[in-house]
Amino acid sequence: MAILTELRDPRVQNVTVVGVEVAPDMRSAKVAVSIMGAENKQQLTLNALQRAAGFLQSRIADRIDTRYTPKLTFVMDRGVKHSLEVLRILNEVLPPEANTTDSADLDADDSDDQPNDSLPVDMEAENEETDAENNDANDFDESAGSEPGKPR
Repeated sequence: MAILTELRDPRVQNVTVVGVEVAPDMRSAKVAVSIMGAENKQQLTLNALQRAAGFLQSRIADRIDTRYTPKLTFVMDRGVKHSLEVLRILNEVLPPEANTTDSADLDADDSDDQPNDSLPVDMEAENEETDAENNDANDFDESAGSEPGKPR
């Protein structure tokens, strides 16, 4: 179970640990987190995580076998937010036909393939034969008074 789920603080919600940088001496660790929500809610969650650092360190100490338990510092990872901002700017700057994927090219490539939900005719016939064999083996032979898999 993830250690973050053990926190009972209602302010800690929608948190994803993106990465952890541990110092070479294992005495400190910087935990990069991504938090969904408005800026003020993100700050509240980050403060709650920092206040819960002692509890989280004790839970980590229970799970790892090292001389030192790293002192946790939480930092906000803005990578997702920055990538969404770059996408928004590109959509504004590029012409409409350039910022959409060439779905016509993708559809043309897929048209040669058979649909995923249907089997080729050979496969359907083979599956029917296998099903018939399985049904025969699983039928109860009342005349012999034995069950499938048992000697008669």
